[in-house]
Amino acid sequence: MAPRNVNNTGRGLTRANRVSRRQFLAGAATAMAAPYLVPASALGRNGATAPSERITLGFIGVGGRGRSHVHTFLGYPDTQVLALCDPYQSKCDEVKKEVEARYAGASKSGTYKGCATYSDFRELIAREDIDAVVIASPEHWHGLHGAMAAEAGKDIYGEKALTLTVSQGRALVTKVRRYARTFQVGLQQRSSRNFRFACELARNGYLGEIHTLKVGVPGGRSLDNAPTAPVPPGLDYEMWLGPAPFTPYNDLKCTFNWYFIYDYCVGWIQSWGVHHLDIAQWGAPSLTTGRLKVKGAATFPTTGLADTSITWQVECRTQDGMLLSFSDNSHHEQGCRFEGDKGWVHVNRGGIKAEPASLLTAAIGPHEEHLYESGNHHENFIECVRSRRDPAAPVEAGHSATTVSIVADIATRLHREVTWDWTTERFIDDEDANRMLSRPMRSPWSI
Repeated sequence: MAPRNVNNTGRGLTRANRVSRRQFLAGAATAMAAPYLVPASALGRNGATAPSERITLGFIGVGGRGRSHVHTFLGYPDTQVLALCDPYQSKCDEVKKEVEARYAGASKSGTYKGCATYSDFRELIAREDIDAVVIASPEHWHGLHGAMAAEAGKDIYGEKALTLTVSQGRALVTKVRRYARTFQVGLQQRSSRNFRFACELARNGYLGEIHTLKVGVPGGRSLDNAPTAPVPPGLDYEMWLGPAPFTPYNDLKCTFNWYFIYDYCVGWIQSWGVHHLDIAQWGAPSLTTGRLKVKGAATFPTTGLADTSITWQVECRTQDGMLLSFSDNSHHEQGCRFEGDKGWVHVNRGGIKAEPASLLTAAIGPHEEHLYESGNHHENFIECVRSRRDPAAPVEAGHSATTVSIVADIATRLHREVTWDWTTERFIDDEDANRMLSRPMRSPWSI
């Protein structure tokens, strides 16, 4: 197992973003006060993994997706869930009960009280007994949560999209590499055989010269207006907003609906788009090299709370002439399709198909290009925490796929063609577009 991480929380953080000694000690005292009842099997006997060899985990965001991650990691005998963080106390309480019930069931005594909860993630990442964090917060938090966890010496499983903006993404990549952290992006399609095989067909010339990529994902939605309402008990609304602009609480936005509000997410052009755009770049690497000419159109809500695209159709042209046609599912079938002068292959979570169909029985030869093989995204992360090698979906892949989605959105908002330069991560001679690559963060937050 990799050695325990050294807590570097104080390095590189603004004073406002550091955990105070009082906060840290309060959290540590709570954790130490909880009885820690360990079954005999947990000591390494009977084929179980000893506590000293387990990867200890904290979870930031335990709503729908975060809760699912908790359940997944609870199923691995070589991991231990130690802490949960969410601005909704009720979510923490519910998942805490599930965690402790699961461990109690495996305990000879039938009891377990060792899962701490927090509303402030800084208290969680200050704990030196946590090896890795799983981030499933809303996307306006991803950059900060990831960067501060990396600074604190934690390995990270971070949900997509990687960050809200391109500048945040570049900052996060820099932090992860500076602090030598393992970062698995939640682009789990990279751990699927069908997606990997489709990309290997494309990269090894089985389709001939690739000239077109077609990516389709679910479209966005509109939302009703919502009146200002009192913040409900048990919600730390300041921690939910974090770096986003302050707006009064309402009963719609702090739920699944945040996906369609630009303060918190670029919309499904980004948050769903990043999945299949990642597969496009995996199978056709020239998509994320050189320069990219991008143009497109989108429809946006005209009333209500939502302000991200509902439908869109974007064309991206690489320097070598390859076309990426990226749209919602009203224009393209969901998934990623690679088209070459000798055939095509289309892959999504429902399966894989090709023309000619014989492509699906091709065997990638031993001297051909084989892509990173992972059969399980969560297990791959844990293995990489131990081995220190990069996982199937490293932070750079998350950044480039997220960047394509953001550049596509910017083109639709400007209603004109833009030219993106991957070398500088800037638009060419277009300051209006470049201003959209970053957003101010509300004080005291910064990366």
